[in-house]
Amino acid sequence: MTEKKGGGDARKGGDRLAEYRGRRDPRKTPEPVPEEEALPHGDDDTFVVQEHHASSLRWDLRFERDGVLVSWAVPKGLPWSPKTNHLAVHTEDHPLEYATFEGDIPQDEYGGGKVTIWDRGTYETEKWSEREVKVVIHGSRVSGRYVLFKTRGENWMIHRMDPPADPDAEPLPEALRPMRPVRKTRLPRDQDAWGFEFAWGGRRLLAYVEGGRTRFTDGRGRPVDGPAGLGSRLGERLGARPAVLDGALAVLDGRETYMIFDVPHLDGRPLLDVPYRERRARLDGLDLSGPAWQTAPWYPGDGDAVRETAAAQGLPGVLAKRLDSPYEPGEESDAWRLIEAPSRKR
Repeated sequence: MTEKKGGGDARKGGDRLAEYRGRRDPRKTPEPVPEEEALPHGDDDTFVVQEHHASSLRWDLRFERDGVLVSWAVPKGLPWSPKTNHLAVHTEDHPLEYATFEGDIPQDEYGGGKVTIWDRGTYETEKWSEREVKVVIHGSRVSGRYVLFKTRGENWMIHRMDPPADPDAEPLPEALRPMRPVRKTRLPRDQDAWGFEFAWGGRRLLAYVEGGRTRFTDGRGRPVDGPAGLGSRLGERLGARPAVLDGALAVLDGRETYMIFDVPHLDGRPLLDVPYRERRARLDGLDLSGPAWQTAPWYPGDGDAVRETAAAQGLPGVLAKRLDSPYEPGEESDAWRLIEAPSRKR
Protein backbone atom coordinates (compact mmCIF):
# COMPACT_ATOMS: atom_id res chain seq x y z
CA MET A 1 0.00 0.00 0.00
CA THR A 2 1.25 3.44 -0.85
CA GLU A 3 2.46 5.45 2.12
CA LYS A 4 0.21 8.40 2.97
CA LYS A 5 0.78 11.39 5.13
CA GLY A 6 -1.71 12.15 7.86
CA GLY A 7 -3.36 10.33 10.74
CA GLY A 8 -3.91 7.06 8.94
CA ASP A 9 -7.72 7.27 8.56
CA ALA A 10 -10.55 9.43 7.31
CA ARG A 11 -9.90 12.06 9.97
CA LYS A 12 -6.82 13.35 8.14
CA GLY A 13 -7.20 16.61 6.28
CA GLY A 14 -9.25 19.66 7.15
CA ASP A 15 -9.41 20.64 10.81
CA ARG A 16 -7.89 17.56 12.34
CA LEU A 17 -8.46 18.80 15.89
CA ALA A 18 -12.19 19.42 15.44
CA GLU A 19 -13.15 16.13 17.11
CA TYR A 20 -10.69 16.76 19.93
CA ARG A 21 -12.04 20.25 20.62
CA GLY A 22 -15.64 19.06 20.33
CA ARG A 23 -15.13 16.68 23.24
CA ARG A 24 -13.51 19.16 25.62
CA ASP A 25 -14.55 22.33 27.38
CA PRO A 26 -11.43 24.49 28.03
CA ARG A 27 -13.26 26.09 30.96
CA LYS A 28 -13.48 22.72 32.74
CA THR A 29 -10.44 20.65 31.77
CA PRO A 30 -6.73 21.44 32.28
CA GLU A 31 -5.91 19.79 28.94
CA PRO A 32 -4.55 22.02 26.16
CA VAL A 33 -7.38 23.06 23.81
CA PRO A 34 -5.87 25.18 21.01
CA GLU A 35 -8.21 27.41 19.05
CA GLU A 36 -6.52 27.19 15.66
CA GLU A 37 -6.51 24.32 13.23
CA ALA A 38 -3.54 21.99 13.43
CA LEU A 39 -0.52 23.30 11.57
CA PRO A 40 2.73 21.35 11.07
CA HIS A 41 5.41 22.89 13.23
CA GLY A 42 7.52 19.94 14.33
CA ASP A 43 9.81 17.34 12.84
CA ASP A 44 7.33 14.41 12.90
CA ASP A 45 9.62 12.56 15.29
CA THR A 46 8.12 13.01 18.79
CA PHE A 47 6.32 10.22 20.61
CA VAL A 48 4.83 10.03 24.08
CA VAL A 49 3.15 7.33 26.17
CA GLN A 50 0.81 8.64 28.86
CA GLU A 51 -0.53 6.51 31.70
CA HIS A 52 -4.22 7.36 31.88
CA HIS A 53 -6.31 6.42 34.91
CA ALA A 54 -9.72 6.90 33.30
CA SER A 55 -12.72 4.58 33.84
CA SER A 56 -10.12 1.83 33.44
CA LEU A 57 -6.36 2.05 33.29
CA ARG A 58 -4.82 2.42 29.85
CA TRP A 59 -1.72 3.77 28.16
CA ASP A 60 -2.15 6.41 25.44
CA LEU A 61 0.42 6.09 22.65
CA ARG A 62 0.85 9.24 20.55
CA PHE A 63 3.02 10.04 17.51
CA GLU A 64 3.61 13.52 16.09
CA ARG A 65 2.38 13.57 12.50
CA ASP A 66 1.56 16.59 10.34
CA GLY A 67 0.99 18.96 13.22
CA VAL A 68 -1.02 16.66 15.51
CA LEU A 69 -0.44 13.71 17.79
CA VAL A 70 -1.97 10.63 16.15
CA SER A 71 -3.21 8.57 19.10
CA TRP A 72 -4.06 5.04 20.21
CA ALA A 73 -5.36 3.85 23.58
CA VAL A 74 -3.52 0.65 24.58
CA PRO A 75 -5.33 -1.05 27.51
CA LYS A 76 -2.44 -3.38 28.40
CA GLY A 77 0.47 -1.15 27.47
CA LEU A 78 3.09 -1.76 24.80
CA PRO A 79 4.09 -5.42 24.43
CA TRP A 80 7.60 -6.22 25.60
CA SER A 81 7.93 -9.40 23.54
CA PRO A 82 7.03 -10.34 19.94
CA LYS A 83 5.14 -13.34 21.36
CA THR A 84 2.12 -11.22 22.32
CA ASN A 85 0.07 -8.59 20.51
CA HIS A 86 -1.91 -5.96 22.39
CA LEU A 87 -5.13 -4.22 21.45
CA ALA A 88 -4.69 -0.57 20.40
CA VAL A 89 -7.84 1.53 19.91
CA HIS A 90 -7.40 4.46 17.51
CA THR A 91 -8.67 7.66 19.13
CA GLU A 92 -8.98 11.27 17.98
CA ASP A 93 -5.90 13.27 17.02
CA HIS A 94 -4.51 15.40 19.87
CA PRO A 95 -2.69 18.75 19.70
CA LEU A 96 1.10 18.74 19.86
CA GLU A 97 0.92 20.52 23.23
CA TYR A 98 -0.52 17.29 24.68
CA ALA A 99 2.93 15.68 24.47
CA THR A 100 3.87 17.44 27.72
CA PHE A 101 0.48 17.24 29.45
CA GLU A 102 0.15 15.78 32.92
CA GLY A 103 -2.77 16.48 35.23
CA ASP A 104 -6.18 15.51 36.56
CA ILE A 105 -9.07 15.66 34.09
CA PRO A 106 -12.36 16.19 35.98
CA GLN A 107 -14.32 12.96 36.33
CA ASP A 108 -17.39 14.38 34.61
CA GLU A 109 -15.34 15.35 31.55
CA TYR A 110 -14.40 13.14 28.59
CA GLY A 111 -11.52 10.86 29.64
CA GLY A 112 -11.80 11.97 33.26
CA GLY A 113 -8.92 10.78 35.46
CA LYS A 114 -5.25 11.28 36.18
CA VAL A 115 -2.77 11.51 33.29
CA THR A 116 0.99 11.14 33.76
CA ILE A 117 3.81 10.82 31.23
CA TRP A 118 5.03 7.22 31.29
CA ASP A 119 7.64 7.60 28.55
CA ARG A 120 8.57 9.95 25.75
CA GLY A 121 11.29 10.39 23.16
CA THR A 122 11.71 10.26 19.40
CA TYR A 123 10.68 7.85 16.67
CA GLU A 124 11.45 7.07 13.05
CA THR A 125 8.81 6.16 10.48
CA GLU A 126 9.35 3.05 8.36
CA LYS A 127 5.80 2.94 6.97
CA TRP A 128 2.64 4.98 7.54
CA SER A 129 -0.56 3.99 5.75
CA GLU A 130 -4.27 3.84 6.50
CA ARG A 131 -3.99 0.28 7.82
CA GLU A 132 -0.39 -0.13 8.98
CA VAL A 133 2.15 1.97 10.85
CA LYS A 134 5.75 0.78 11.33
CA VAL A 135 8.00 2.82 13.61
CA VAL A 136 11.26 2.61 15.52
CA ILE A 137 10.82 4.07 19.01
CA HIS A 138 13.62 5.60 21.08
CA GLY A 139 12.43 6.18 24.66
CA SER A 140 13.84 5.88 28.14
CA ARG A 141 11.52 3.00 29.13
CA VAL A 142 10.67 1.46 25.78
CA SER A 143 12.71 1.22 22.59
CA GLY A 144 12.55 -0.88 19.46
CA ARG A 145 10.60 -1.58 16.26
CA TYR A 146 6.83 -1.77 16.51
CA VAL A 147 4.03 -2.17 14.02
CA LEU A 148 0.40 -1.13 14.47
CA PHE A 149 -2.08 -2.79 12.10
CA LYS A 150 -5.78 -2.19 11.72
CA THR A 151 -8.21 -5.02 12.40
CA ARG A 152 -11.80 -3.73 12.51
CA GLY A 153 -13.38 -0.34 13.06
CA GLU A 154 -11.18 1.71 15.38
CA ASN A 155 -9.46 -1.43 16.69
CA TRP A 156 -5.83 -1.99 15.83
CA MET A 157 -3.20 -4.31 17.25
CA ILE A 158 0.34 -3.40 18.25
CA HIS A 159 3.17 -5.90 17.78
CA ARG A 160 6.81 -5.71 18.81
CA MET A 161 9.00 -6.65 15.83
CA ASP A 162 12.32 -6.74 17.69
CA PRO A 163 13.38 -9.48 20.13
CA PRO A 164 12.12 -9.07 23.72
CA ALA A 165 13.13 -5.79 25.33
CA ASP A 166 14.41 -7.78 28.33
CA PRO A 167 15.60 -11.22 27.12
CA ASP A 168 15.86 -12.49 30.69
CA ALA A 169 12.32 -11.50 31.69
CA GLU A 170 10.00 -14.38 32.52
CA PRO A 171 6.21 -14.26 32.20
CA LEU A 172 4.04 -14.52 35.29
CA PRO A 173 3.34 -18.13 36.25
CA GLU A 174 -0.12 -19.43 35.45
CA ALA A 175 -0.58 -20.45 39.09
CA LEU A 176 1.42 -20.81 42.29
CA ARG A 177 0.42 -22.79 45.33
CA PRO A 178 1.32 -20.64 48.33
CA MET A 179 4.01 -21.52 50.82
CA ARG A 180 2.53 -22.66 54.16
CA PRO A 181 3.79 -22.46 57.77
CA VAL A 182 4.06 -25.27 60.27
CA ARG A 183 2.28 -24.84 63.61
CA LYS A 184 4.40 -24.31 66.71
CA THR A 185 3.62 -23.47 70.31
CA ARG A 186 6.67 -21.31 71.00
CA LEU A 187 8.54 -18.52 69.30
CA PRO A 188 11.99 -19.32 67.85
CA ARG A 189 14.82 -18.94 70.35
CA ASP A 190 17.12 -17.10 67.92
CA GLN A 191 14.68 -14.28 67.19
CA ASP A 192 17.34 -12.15 65.51
CA ALA A 193 17.28 -14.61 62.59
CA TRP A 194 13.54 -14.22 62.08
CA GLY A 195 11.00 -11.70 60.89
CA PHE A 196 7.58 -11.58 62.56
CA GLU A 197 4.18 -10.76 61.12
CA PHE A 198 0.66 -10.82 62.49
CA ALA A 199 -1.44 -13.82 61.48
CA TRP A 200 -4.53 -12.21 59.98
CA GLY A 201 -6.71 -15.24 59.39
CA GLY A 202 -9.05 -15.00 56.44
CA ARG A 203 -8.77 -16.45 52.94
CA ARG A 204 -5.41 -16.92 51.25
CA LEU A 205 -5.24 -15.26 47.84
CA LEU A 206 -2.46 -14.85 45.31
CA ALA A 207 -2.88 -11.89 42.93
CA TYR A 208 -1.32 -11.94 39.44
CA VAL A 209 -1.07 -8.34 38.21
CA GLU A 210 -0.05 -7.46 34.66
CA GLY A 211 -0.91 -4.66 32.27
CA GLY A 212 -3.20 -3.04 34.81
CA ARG A 213 -5.30 -6.22 35.17
CA THR A 214 -5.44 -8.77 37.98
CA ARG A 215 -6.45 -12.40 38.37
CA PHE A 216 -6.49 -14.49 41.54
CA THR A 217 -5.83 -18.02 42.74
CA ASP A 218 -6.70 -19.56 46.10
CA GLY A 219 -4.70 -21.54 48.65
CA ARG A 220 -4.68 -24.55 46.30
CA GLY A 221 -3.64 -22.61 43.24
CA ARG A 222 -7.13 -22.69 41.69
CA PRO A 223 -8.52 -19.67 39.78
CA VAL A 224 -11.04 -17.73 41.87
CA ASP A 225 -12.81 -14.40 41.72
CA GLY A 226 -11.38 -11.68 43.90
CA PRO A 227 -13.50 -9.17 45.79
CA ALA A 228 -15.37 -6.72 43.56
CA GLY A 229 -13.11 -3.85 42.53
CA LEU A 230 -9.93 -5.20 44.15
CA GLY A 231 -8.37 -6.50 40.92
CA SER A 232 -8.83 -3.32 38.89
CA ARG A 233 -7.61 -1.10 41.72
CA LEU A 234 -4.50 -3.20 42.31
CA GLY A 235 -3.88 -3.19 38.57
CA GLU A 236 -4.08 0.60 38.47
CA ARG A 237 -1.73 0.92 41.44
CA LEU A 238 1.01 -1.27 39.92
CA GLY A 239 0.52 0.06 36.40
CA ALA A 240 2.99 -1.52 33.99
CA ARG A 241 4.86 -3.51 36.65
CA PRO A 242 3.99 -7.24 36.50
CA ALA A 243 3.87 -8.95 39.89
CA VAL A 244 2.58 -11.91 41.85
CA LEU A 245 1.42 -10.91 45.33
CA ASP A 246 0.74 -13.29 48.21
CA GLY A 247 -1.66 -12.29 50.93
CA ALA A 248 -4.81 -13.00 52.91
CA LEU A 249 -8.28 -11.51 52.57
CA ALA A 250 -9.07 -10.69 56.20
CA VAL A 251 -11.82 -8.74 57.95
CA LEU A 252 -10.33 -5.70 59.69
CA ASP A 253 -12.55 -3.15 61.44
CA GLY A 254 -15.57 -4.78 59.84
CA ARG A 255 -14.23 -4.50 56.28
CA GLU A 256 -12.55 -7.02 53.99
CA THR A 257 -8.94 -6.02 53.36
CA TYR A 258 -6.32 -7.79 51.28
CA MET A 259 -3.25 -7.97 53.53
CA ILE A 260 -0.20 -8.47 51.29
CA PHE A 261 2.85 -10.10 52.84
CA ASP A 262 5.01 -11.49 50.02
CA VAL A 263 5.96 -10.97 46.37
CA PRO A 264 7.15 -14.21 44.70
CA HIS A 265 7.50 -12.58 41.26
CA LEU A 266 8.21 -8.96 40.26
CA ASP A 267 9.19 -7.09 37.07
CA GLY A 268 9.77 -10.25 35.05
CA ARG A 269 11.92 -11.90 37.72
CA PRO A 270 10.95 -14.92 39.85
CA LEU A 271 11.90 -14.19 43.46
CA LEU A 272 11.44 -17.73 44.80
CA ASP A 273 15.14 -18.09 45.67
CA VAL A 274 15.49 -14.55 47.01
CA PRO A 275 15.63 -14.45 50.85
CA TYR A 276 12.49 -13.41 52.71
CA ARG A 277 14.25 -10.28 54.05
CA GLU A 278 14.91 -9.03 50.50
CA ARG A 279 11.47 -9.98 49.19
CA ARG A 280 9.89 -7.98 52.00
CA ALA A 281 12.08 -4.99 51.18
CA ARG A 282 10.95 -5.14 47.54
CA LEU A 283 7.33 -5.46 48.61
CA ASP A 284 7.63 -2.47 50.93
CA GLY A 285 9.14 -0.51 48.03
CA LEU A 286 5.92 -0.99 46.03
CA ASP A 287 4.07 1.14 48.61
CA LEU A 288 0.85 -0.83 48.22
CA SER A 289 -1.69 0.88 50.43
CA GLY A 290 -5.28 1.52 49.40
CA PRO A 291 -8.92 1.40 50.42
CA ALA A 292 -9.16 -2.40 50.10
CA TRP A 293 -5.54 -3.54 50.45
CA GLN A 294 -2.53 -2.98 52.68
CA THR A 295 1.07 -4.13 52.84
CA ALA A 296 1.19 -6.15 56.04
CA PRO A 297 3.76 -4.86 58.55
CA TRP A 298 6.70 -7.03 59.60
CA TYR A 299 9.13 -6.78 62.48
CA PRO A 300 12.62 -8.32 62.32
CA GLY A 301 13.77 -9.90 65.59
CA ASP A 302 10.86 -8.75 67.81
CA GLY A 303 8.60 -11.78 68.18
CA ASP A 304 7.57 -11.30 71.82
CA ALA A 305 6.19 -7.80 71.23
CA VAL A 306 4.34 -8.91 68.08
CA ARG A 307 2.78 -11.86 69.93
CA GLU A 308 1.62 -9.67 72.79
CA THR A 309 0.10 -7.17 70.37
CA ALA A 310 -1.64 -9.96 68.44
CA ALA A 311 -3.20 -11.21 71.67
CA ALA A 312 -4.31 -7.71 72.68
CA GLN A 313 -5.96 -7.15 69.27
CA GLY A 314 -7.63 -10.56 69.15
CA LEU A 315 -5.64 -11.74 66.15
CA PRO A 316 -5.06 -15.48 65.60
CA GLY A 317 -1.34 -15.32 66.30
CA VAL A 318 2.09 -14.61 64.88
CA LEU A 319 3.89 -15.79 61.77
CA ALA A 320 7.64 -16.23 62.23
CA LYS A 321 9.64 -16.34 58.99
CA ARG A 322 13.36 -16.96 58.72
CA LEU A 323 15.04 -13.90 57.21
CA ASP A 324 17.07 -16.09 54.85
CA SER A 325 14.19 -18.35 53.78
CA PRO A 326 13.28 -18.80 50.09
CA TYR A 327 9.69 -18.99 48.88
CA GLU A 328 8.75 -22.65 48.48
CA PRO A 329 5.49 -22.90 46.48
CA GLY A 330 3.05 -25.47 47.85
CA GLU A 331 5.39 -26.53 50.65
CA GLU A 332 4.73 -26.59 54.38
CA SER A 333 8.08 -25.38 55.61
CA ASP A 334 9.64 -25.05 59.05
CA ALA A 335 11.17 -21.79 57.80
CA TRP A 336 7.68 -20.32 58.34
CA ARG A 337 6.02 -20.94 61.70
CA LEU A 338 2.54 -20.10 62.95
CA ILE A 339 2.43 -19.48 66.69
CA GLU A 340 -0.96 -18.89 68.27
CA ALA A 341 -1.50 -15.78 70.35
CA PRO A 342 -1.76 -16.55 74.09
CA SER A 343 -5.43 -15.56 74.27
CA ARG A 344 -6.25 -18.14 71.60
CA LYS A 345 -4.75 -21.02 73.57
CA ARG A 346 -7.05 -23.55 75.23
